[in-house]
Amino acid sequence: MQYRKLGSSDLTVSTIALGSWLTYSGGVEKSRSIACVRRALDRGITLIDTANIYGKGAAETVLGEALADVKRDSYVLATKLYFPMTETDKGLSRTQIAKQLDASLQRLRVDHVDLYQCHRYDADTPLHETMEALTAAVKSGKTRYIGFSEWPIEKIREATEMMGVEKFVSSQPQYSLIWRKPEAEIIPYCAAHGISQIVWSPLGQGILTGKYKPGAEPPAGSRATSATMGHFLQDLPERRAVLEAVQAMQPLAAQAGLSLAQFALAWVLREPNIASAIIGASHPDQIDENIKAADSLVPPALFAQAEALLMPTLKAA
Repeated sequence: MQYRKLGSSDLTVSTIALGSWLTYSGGVEKSRSIACVRRALDRGITLIDTANIYGKGAAETVLGEALADVKRDSYVLATKLYFPMTETDKGLSRTQIAKQLDASLQRLRVDHVDLYQCHRYDADTPLHETMEALTAAVKSGKTRYIGFSEWPIEKIREATEMMGVEKFVSSQPQYSLIWRKPEAEIIPYCAAHGISQIVWSPLGQGILTGKYKPGAEPPAGSRATSATMGHFLQDLPERRAVLEAVQAMQPLAAQAGLSLAQFALAWVLREPNIASAIIGASHPDQIDENIKAADSLVPPALFAQAEALLMPTLKAA
């Protein structure tokens, strides 16, 4: 496992992080979820990412149980808020930040998180109110640092330039070989302002593993066949060009001595502004497989060939 500094913070995180979005929020039975968390810690993963909205608290509750007897300073715990927990509990107001952070801490069974993230931008709350509330959360000791996910660049700039408030140390964008939008503005700006990326969906919801073949039914037991985890993969039949390009990457991954999933993760980690790539795991052996990407040294020419294969499909999307 490799480790990188998280933005301007004093946190060091594993380059592979364990996420809990679709898996530990109800997609995977609790005993297997806990086994995955334990395997991740055993294999050197130190960053655990979750959110209050995942299963409406279910993922945080599972993680709280899984981490209950683990030394607190041995892992970095990150959670988020924004999406509606009830009809009235939503957004990034001062009241909601205080309320949702306390509720997350209770479910996670800890007295603080290391990173508290705004899951999206809240256009209904003045930015200064959000930043002042996040600053108060840091001063209270309930979170050490703050971050954001999928914010518009103009609001990232405004928050960065605001005086008298805590500064963001992390950004959590979607980023992969088939989703490269953060490269245009988010990554360059963040790199210049002490903000690291913690990437979600680095395997494109599993598309970049190569398990989904063009013209074929999804394999039994895969995410695409799951009633609870497959809703983001319902358009697979319409994505034939992407699936074909991914299959054409197989020889490139083989030349690097990696599986397609490892190759795709290594591609994400080639970018120095990325501190960590979040993986989901339904089985502990998936963690063993994916973390091999952390130590991989792939010739840049192979990455360039992979990008060339996929670029036409990105332009068509």
